[in-house]
Amino acid sequence: MAYVNIPNDLSRIKTKVALNLTKRQLICFSIAAVVGVPTYLFTRLVIGNTGAMILMIALMLPVFFIAMYERDGLPAEKVARNILNTLFLRPGARPYKTENFYAILTKEDLTIGTDTKNETATPNRKTKK
Repeated sequence: MAYVNIPNDLSRIKTKVALNLTKRQLICFSIAAVVGVPTYLFTRLVIGNTGAMILMIALMLPVFFIAMYERDGLPAEKVARNILNTLFLRPGARPYKTENFYAILTKEDLTIGTDTKNETATPNRKTKK
């Protein structure tokens, strides 16, 4: 009997709209076509077919990257925003720092008895060195 494997995590399944492409991919490919095809058609007479084709590819490639790239479920622009936040906008590593209460107690313990005005002050404890 034939069966179909069902993935455990259904949240990673994207809804396909047309031609087995998602809505995001269709929009990005349309933008790339709107930018790239007129660029090729208007520049091929000036810089030749090869130059116009390379220019068209150079203009369309970033849009294709935005349409197709996905890392850990995040699209390319969110990944780029997270990288910029981490490297430039947000502060770096913040080490966990605590106040050393033992140092404060030791400091207070050494200062007790040095007060000459207070006759009830306890004498300094002898510390081992």
